[in-house]
Amino acid sequence: MVKDFTDLLVWQKAHSMVVMIYQLVSNFPKFEQYGLSDQMRRSAVSVTSNIAEGFGRQTAKEKGQYYYLAKGSLTELRNQLYVARDVGYVTLTEVNKILIIMEEVYKMLFGLIKTTKLSIPTS
Repeated sequence: MVKDFTDLLVWQKAHSMVVMIYQLVSNFPKFEQYGLSDQMRRSAVSVTSNIAEGFGRQTAKEKGQYYYLAKGSLTELRNQLYVARDVGYVTLTEVNKILIIMEEVYKMLFGLIKTTKLSIPTS
């Protein structure tokens, strides 16, 4: 039974992704501390934060809005990961490992959004 946002499997998976991102960007050049690495950390945390905020909202419509924001942040993070790869901050192996987790989170978010939409009364 889901009593808290931390009980959601999608939040748990996204949280592990956040930890991976933090570990990954710790190896970026020092001058990126307030650049790409900061933006990647913010995008990753935004995914879990929006899942948590959506969980705490009352209506299905509100919940869905936050879950969509989480999906957007996940897409933003994917773009930033490609930039990090293309400028040589991360290896293809590192990127692929995180992309697998991100794809799982994306699918789980889609399922959460779909379930939330189904709970909206039509009349």
